[in-house]
Amino acid sequence: MDELEEFNQKVSKCQKCDLAESRMNVVPGEGNPNAEIMFIGEGPGFHEDQQGRPFVGAAGKFLEELLVSIDLKREDVFIANIIKCRPPNNRDPLPQEVEACLPWLKEQIEIIKPRLIVTLGRHSMDQFLPNLKITDVHAQPKRYKGQVYLPMYHPAAGLYRGNMRPVIEDDFKKIPQVLKKTDQLKEEDSSEASDKAKNNKVSELSNKDEQIGMF
Repeated sequence: MDELEEFNQKVSKCQKCDLAESRMNVVPGEGNPNAEIMFIGEGPGFHEDQQGRPFVGAAGKFLEELLVSIDLKREDVFIANIIKCRPPNNRDPLPQEVEACLPWLKEQIEIIKPRLIVTLGRHSMDQFLPNLKITDVHAQPKRYKGQVYLPMYHPAAGLYRGNMRPVIEDDFKKIPQVLKKTDQLKEEDSSEASDKAKNNKVSELSNKDEQIGMF
């Protein structure tokens, strides 16, 4: 049994919060265990709860279209959520539910070791890049503690707000370029490690419109 299979078995038995009582299935996540890109949404919906798989509803279909637009498939990336169980009536997860589930997500990230984490939606972004507004930073890569993040709007926003669809499509097209620059960013991290005074500075990419924030 590999690490990811072992992880999935452990999380499927989780009883750390009240969502364990209402869920039909735990939704650990799925995809390439060696993925360079990890997409992290907010939480499972009705269809995800039924199938035990992430992003299988309408938002999932749109996500697959977005992946195709940058020459990727679901099998090339890893897809997960902040919480692994569906909140009743698709409500926002409660703080204690998120707190209970975050250690699972942290362990999952350590197993996958993605070069780039794409957060989908405000709630997902808030767990990694708090105190930022997604309207201000969407599609702008951010580096925090050696990990590169790319905040994105949730695909569902493109379904329910028609004017958001082209914005999300354009944002997604930036992913390949950001991925190519992750090695450069890690090199910058290494050089900065010897000078703690630089930790709060902003490092610029070659494209001045893209910045990596140091928090």
